[in-house]
Amino acid sequence: MKILVALALTLGLLAGVPAATAAPVEPLPVGTRPDYQLGGARSVPDDIGVVVRDRRAEPLAGRYNVCYINGFQTQPDEKRFWRGRRELLLKRHGRFVVDEAWGERLFDIRTPRKRTRLARIVGRWIDRCARDGFDAVEFDNLDSFSRSRGLVEPRHAKRFARKLVRRAHAAGLAAAQKNWAGLRGDRIGFDFAVAEECGRYDECGRYVATYGRRVLVVEYRRKDLRRTCRAYGDELAVVLRDRALKPNGRRVWC
Repeated sequence: MKILVALALTLGLLAGVPAATAAPVEPLPVGTRPDYQLGGARSVPDDIGVVVRDRRAEPLAGRYNVCYINGFQTQPDEKRFWRGRRELLLKRHGRFVVDEAWGERLFDIRTPRKRTRLARIVGRWIDRCARDGFDAVEFDNLDSFSRSRGLVEPRHAKRFARKLVRRAHAAGLAAAQKNWAGLRGDRIGFDFAVAEECGRYDECGRYVATYGRRVLVVEYRRKDLRRTCRAYGDELAVVLRDRALKPNGRRVWC
């Protein structure tokens, strides 16, 4: 039934039907442990209730599945896809603006026209997540404006995020705010948060203030895991992963 609803709503969006007809979304469960598997899928212990996987991976049966989408930057292995859509990527002095840490080009979300075109592309990925059986979606690099050399402003990111959240809800998926601790994402429509290293940077409380227990925390250093577990281990879903997120990489919980 969920898949049929997602397909019907997607067709409605394409026909210009308002997104107010969005399907109910299933909230992030609390009181369970998470796994963060962007680098490759693997099996999980029985007590894992939440699994995050890339949009091209299959969801794991019997768990709450979050679909990872790079919503504000390109994936390094998708240069061919963006070759014919270069006008949608951010440029400075004729050169693409790149997130050097990951080799990802930033989306140009500064104008309504480009935001609409990009939202159609990302929207197709969202719809596939719904068809595949995911329960929610997280949009990575929400804070890419901070790497745009001043070209993209926070207001642009908020407006684009609003489009993506509406599309997710229309497909029956909950939507996660990814990082940007200073943002009140609930005002945009986000349903929960995925917070990387909020223990390391003392930001977990800011997400809790907005989403309560519906916060999924990923730490990458053991000392940060210990700190996060002392403060929030009984309240939030917390996992320690290796930064490369390898399928056979480390995986520790509170």
